[in-house]
Amino acid sequence: METAMKQIVLNKGGEKYIFRYAEGAEGSLLDALVDKAGDSSCDFDWFDAAVISFKLTQSLIGQADDLLHKDMPNPLQYFQQDYE
Repeated sequence: METAMKQIVLNKGGEKYIFRYAEGAEGSLLDALVDKAGDSSCDFDWFDAAVISFKLTQSLIGQADDLLHKDMPNPLQYFQQDYE
């Protein structure tokens, strides 16, 4: 089975940072962000790392939400039925 690849992009001024990672390798991405932010020869800073980390977190929350609710019917459907 082939691992799905994901990417997060940060546009900063005239630069574009593209971080590609395998699904399940989010920890390695965070390590790469720390390395990049700590590199004084690069314009990528700790704020940029925080922005990418936030995007990653939002993506993971969305994936978790999809998994939790994939077999659930629309919860609003039950709410609407109670008041009709």
